[in-house]
Amino acid sequence: GTTLDSARFRSLLGQYCGVDSRHVHAYVIGEHGDSEVLTWSLATIGGMSLAEFARMRNIAQPEDVRKDIDSRVRNAAYTIINGKGATYYGIGGALARIVDVILHNQRSVLTVCAPTAEVAGVANVTVSLPRLLGGAGVLETFPLALSQEETSQLTRSAQVIRQALDELGEAV
Repeated sequence: GTTLDSARFRSLLGQYCGVDSRHVHAYVIGEHGDSEVLTWSLATIGGMSLAEFARMRNIAQPEDVRKDIDSRVRNAAYTIINGKGATYYGIGGALARIVDVILHNQRSVLTVCAPTAEVAGVANVTVSLPRLLGGAGVLETFPLALSQEETSQLTRSAQVIRQALDELGEAV
Protein backbone atom coordinates (compact mmCIF):
# COMPACT_ATOMS: atom_id res chain seq x y z
CA GLY A 1 0.00 0.00 0.00
CA THR A 2 0.92 3.62 0.38
CA THR A 3 1.21 3.78 4.16
CA LEU A 4 4.85 4.85 3.93
CA ASP A 5 4.11 7.36 1.14
CA SER A 6 1.30 8.88 3.24
CA ALA A 7 3.70 9.24 6.18
CA ARG A 8 6.25 10.96 3.93
CA PHE A 9 3.55 13.29 2.56
CA ARG A 10 2.44 14.22 6.08
CA SER A 11 6.01 14.74 7.23
CA LEU A 12 6.88 17.05 4.33
CA LEU A 13 3.64 19.02 4.73
CA GLY A 14 4.35 19.38 8.45
CA GLN A 15 7.89 20.58 7.78
CA TYR A 16 6.71 23.12 5.23
CA CYS A 17 3.89 24.41 7.46
CA GLY A 18 5.96 24.36 10.67
CA VAL A 19 3.79 21.86 12.54
CA ASP A 20 4.35 18.37 13.93
CA SER A 21 3.32 15.82 11.30
CA ARG A 22 1.07 14.08 13.86
CA HIS A 23 -1.35 16.98 13.33
CA VAL A 24 -1.33 16.61 9.55
CA HIS A 25 -3.85 14.34 7.84
CA ALA A 26 -3.25 13.63 4.18
CA TYR A 27 -3.27 10.48 2.09
CA VAL A 28 -1.41 9.04 -0.84
CA ILE A 29 -3.71 6.64 -2.67
CA GLY A 30 -3.71 4.39 -5.73
CA GLU A 31 -0.69 2.47 -6.91
CA HIS A 32 2.46 2.58 -4.81
CA GLY A 33 4.61 4.01 -7.57
CA ASP A 34 4.72 6.54 -10.36
CA SER A 35 0.94 6.90 -10.66
CA GLU A 36 0.21 7.35 -6.94
CA VAL A 37 -2.10 10.24 -6.05
CA LEU A 38 -1.38 12.82 -3.35
CA THR A 39 -4.77 14.02 -2.05
CA TRP A 40 -3.98 17.72 -1.70
CA SER A 41 -7.65 18.69 -1.72
CA LEU A 42 -8.29 16.65 1.44
CA ALA A 43 -5.16 17.58 3.41
CA THR A 44 -5.91 19.00 6.86
CA ILE A 45 -3.83 20.38 9.70
CA GLY A 46 -5.35 20.56 13.16
CA GLY A 47 -8.79 19.90 11.71
CA MET A 48 -8.54 22.79 9.22
CA SER A 49 -8.12 22.47 5.49
CA LEU A 50 -4.55 23.01 4.33
CA ALA A 51 -5.65 26.21 2.56
CA GLU A 52 -7.33 27.57 5.71
CA PHE A 53 -4.33 26.69 7.92
CA ALA A 54 -1.95 28.31 5.43
CA ARG A 55 -4.07 31.47 5.32
CA MET A 56 -4.18 31.73 9.12
CA ARG A 57 -0.41 31.27 9.41
CA ASN A 58 0.49 33.37 6.34
CA ILE A 59 2.09 30.40 4.61
CA ALA A 60 2.27 30.63 0.85
CA GLN A 61 1.07 27.63 -1.16
CA PRO A 62 2.82 28.20 -4.46
CA GLU A 63 2.54 25.54 -7.14
CA ASP A 64 6.32 24.99 -7.11
CA VAL A 65 6.15 23.95 -3.41
CA ARG A 66 3.41 21.44 -4.21
CA LYS A 67 5.43 20.08 -7.12
CA ASP A 68 8.52 19.79 -4.91
CA ILE A 69 6.64 17.93 -2.16
CA ASP A 70 4.95 15.71 -4.75
CA SER A 71 8.30 14.88 -6.33
CA ARG A 72 9.97 14.22 -2.97
CA VAL A 73 7.17 11.85 -1.91
CA ARG A 74 7.10 10.09 -5.29
CA ASN A 75 10.88 9.81 -5.62
CA ALA A 76 11.85 9.20 -1.98
CA ALA A 77 12.75 5.58 -2.68
CA TYR A 78 15.29 6.60 -5.33
CA THR A 79 16.83 9.18 -3.00
CA ILE A 80 17.05 6.65 -0.17
CA ILE A 81 18.52 3.94 -2.41
CA ASN A 82 21.20 6.40 -3.60
CA GLY A 83 22.06 7.24 0.02
CA LYS A 84 21.61 3.93 1.87
CA GLY A 85 21.47 1.36 -0.90
CA ALA A 86 17.99 0.08 0.03
CA THR A 87 14.60 1.16 1.38
CA TYR A 88 13.85 -1.80 3.63
CA TYR A 89 13.96 0.16 6.90
CA GLY A 90 11.06 2.41 5.90
CA ILE A 91 9.13 -0.50 4.45
CA GLY A 92 9.84 -2.55 7.58
CA GLY A 93 8.60 0.31 9.76
CA ALA A 94 5.37 0.60 7.76
CA LEU A 95 4.82 -3.17 7.90
CA ALA A 96 5.49 -3.19 11.65
CA ARG A 97 2.83 -0.48 12.07
CA ILE A 98 0.29 -2.46 10.03
CA VAL A 99 1.01 -5.67 11.96
CA ASP A 100 0.75 -3.81 15.28
CA VAL A 101 -2.65 -2.40 14.28
CA ILE A 102 -3.92 -5.87 13.37
CA LEU A 103 -2.41 -7.71 16.37
CA HIS A 104 -3.74 -5.18 18.86
CA ASN A 105 -7.02 -4.46 17.07
CA GLN A 106 -6.21 -0.74 17.09
CA ARG A 107 -8.82 0.06 14.43
CA SER A 108 -6.65 2.59 12.62
CA VAL A 109 -7.22 4.22 9.26
CA LEU A 110 -4.26 3.36 7.03
CA THR A 111 -3.74 3.50 3.29
CA VAL A 112 -3.46 -0.19 2.44
CA CYS A 113 -4.38 -2.30 -0.57
CA ALA A 114 -7.29 -4.69 -0.73
CA PRO A 115 -9.28 -6.13 -3.63
CA THR A 116 -12.06 -3.68 -4.47
CA ALA A 117 -15.01 -4.17 -6.82
CA GLU A 118 -14.65 -0.70 -8.36
CA VAL A 119 -12.27 2.21 -7.92
CA ALA A 120 -12.78 5.43 -9.88
CA GLY A 121 -14.51 3.58 -12.70
CA VAL A 122 -12.04 0.68 -12.84
CA ALA A 123 -13.47 -2.74 -11.98
CA ASN A 124 -11.88 -5.43 -9.80
CA VAL A 125 -8.66 -3.73 -8.84
CA THR A 126 -6.40 -3.67 -5.80
CA VAL A 127 -5.12 -0.19 -4.95
CA SER A 128 -4.31 1.66 -1.79
CA LEU A 129 -7.16 3.61 -0.19
CA PRO A 130 -7.89 4.75 3.36
CA ARG A 131 -9.22 1.67 5.10
CA LEU A 132 -10.21 0.93 8.68
CA LEU A 133 -7.83 -1.80 9.80
CA GLY A 134 -8.25 -3.93 12.92
CA GLY A 135 -7.85 -7.39 14.32
CA ALA A 136 -9.96 -8.93 11.55
CA GLY A 137 -8.05 -7.11 8.78
CA VAL A 138 -9.74 -4.55 6.57
CA LEU A 139 -13.02 -3.59 8.23
CA GLU A 140 -14.12 -0.76 5.95
CA THR A 141 -12.97 1.20 2.91
CA PHE A 142 -13.68 4.91 3.00
CA PRO A 143 -14.78 6.79 -0.11
CA LEU A 144 -12.99 10.08 -0.63
CA ALA A 145 -14.46 13.34 -1.94
CA LEU A 146 -11.58 13.95 -4.33
CA SER A 147 -11.17 16.89 -6.68
CA GLN A 148 -11.84 16.20 -10.37
CA GLU A 149 -8.09 16.16 -11.08
CA GLU A 150 -7.44 13.70 -8.23
CA THR A 151 -10.29 11.47 -9.42
CA SER A 152 -8.77 11.41 -12.91
CA GLN A 153 -5.36 10.61 -11.43
CA LEU A 154 -6.87 7.79 -9.35
CA THR A 155 -8.58 6.38 -12.44
CA ARG A 156 -5.24 6.36 -14.27
CA SER A 157 -3.52 4.76 -11.28
CA ALA A 158 -6.17 2.04 -11.01
CA GLN A 159 -5.88 1.44 -14.76
CA VAL A 160 -2.12 0.85 -14.36
CA ILE A 161 -2.84 -1.87 -11.80
CA ARG A 162 -5.75 -3.32 -13.80
CA GLN A 163 -3.52 -3.57 -16.90
CA ALA A 164 -0.78 -5.31 -14.89
CA LEU A 165 -3.34 -7.75 -13.49
CA ASP A 166 -4.70 -8.43 -16.99
CA GLU A 167 -1.18 -9.04 -18.32
CA LEU A 168 -0.47 -11.45 -15.47
CA GLY A 169 -3.68 -13.32 -16.28
CA GLU A 170 -2.57 -13.72 -19.89
CA ALA A 171 0.83 -15.09 -18.82
CA VAL A 172 -0.69 -17.85 -16.68
